[in-house]
Amino acid sequence: MNLIIYAIPVFFLLIGVELLVANMKKLSYYRFNDAVTNLSCGIGSTVMGVFLKTLTVLVYIRLYNMSLLNLKGAIPNAWWVWLLLFLGADFFYYWFHRLAHEISIMWGSHAVHHQSEEYNLTVALRQAWYQGAFSFVFYLPLALFGFPPVMFFLTSQIITLYQFWIHTRLINKMPAPFEYIFNTPSHHRVHHGVNPQYIDKNHAGTLIIWDRMFGTFEPEVEEVVYGITKQSKSWNPVWLNFEYWWDLTKDIFRTQQLKNVLLMIFKMPGWKPTELGGIQELKPVTPKTFNKYVTEIPAGLNHYVLFQFVIVLFGATAFLILEGKSPFSENLALKLSVVALIFFSLLNIGGIFEKRSWVLYCEYFRILGLAVIVVALFKDSPYFYLFSITTAIIALISLVWFTRYTQEFKIKTDSYVQASAS
Repeated sequence: MNLIIYAIPVFFLLIGVELLVANMKKLSYYRFNDAVTNLSCGIGSTVMGVFLKTLTVLVYIRLYNMSLLNLKGAIPNAWWVWLLLFLGADFFYYWFHRLAHEISIMWGSHAVHHQSEEYNLTVALRQAWYQGAFSFVFYLPLALFGFPPVMFFLTSQIITLYQFWIHTRLINKMPAPFEYIFNTPSHHRVHHGVNPQYIDKNHAGTLIIWDRMFGTFEPEVEEVVYGITKQSKSWNPVWLNFEYWWDLTKDIFRTQQLKNVLLMIFKMPGWKPTELGGIQELKPVTPKTFNKYVTEIPAGLNHYVLFQFVIVLFGATAFLILEGKSPFSENLALKLSVVALIFFSLLNIGGIFEKRSWVLYCEYFRILGLAVIVVALFKDSPYFYLFSITTAIIALISLVWFTRYTQEFKIKTDSYVQASAS
């Protein structure tokens, strides 16, 4: 059972509540381009997870079948088996998460989650598209211990769902006993900070006791500044998912010693040999001295982005619901076309926020591609004409709406990318 799919409406409901409360209190916790980028990364991660899931399930089942300690007979009545599995899964999550901050190649699979310079519930959904390919390895001992696959994947999802609510600034502190045992918004705000004393702290998933036990706990004292030490300065989820790898690859080709290549891959993120400038010292930072990445587009274009994003969101949700069902699951070409359109749409949305000149051509192509794929998807449906007419109307509205702003993409892109002075 995929609990994440059923949780999506709850996620958006809570995001709406947080946004409403923040606005009522006149707290600037949200920026539209940042929130859409967070959610775009989440959509891409969930869609990509469909393909990674096949690998993780097969490997876990294979190891489970090799286990000498099979706990299947103790299920479902033994509560202690569920408790052991929960503790084990949360423990291994801690170590994946910690090493993802301490080893460069693993940081590349996790950095996306930390790139946002805001902190709200949409950040919880901002996930790297291939992180699962790194994290699932850490859970394989649970298969060898004999915990059944269904039980493990259910527990893993519960641990993931727990971490949604801790991505908020609206909750200050929980009662002291709860703060001591569990991960909370206060603890996790520290984890997302670029303040030097907050770097690589509080890696817990559900239980903060792991950080207390292994020396990585840090309480929230001074105000947190959010983001990563090397600002990404982009709203494009495709680029954001590969930026770290691009920078690391460039550094690798700039060094001539194999030893330094290996050290850049396996030492802490940001480590560089002396010939490339060495390790940069972390400087104190405050909300007033930290310059957030800022770009601006006309309000009407923001509304256009919202319109297109909602369409992409519905499309991605439909994909998640249909991907395991016939006949859609059996038509690989159509399935891959839908996936390609989703990622292409996310790419264009990021390009619109940054007023990239290539969007002027790609967006027209994307609108027409959407119409073609919908027709192909529902050609055998009894509601074919309804879907076709609806799609044609949406495509026409999109074409006219976007055309009103084509002039915005004909001016040099760099003039629109600015760093805020506040």
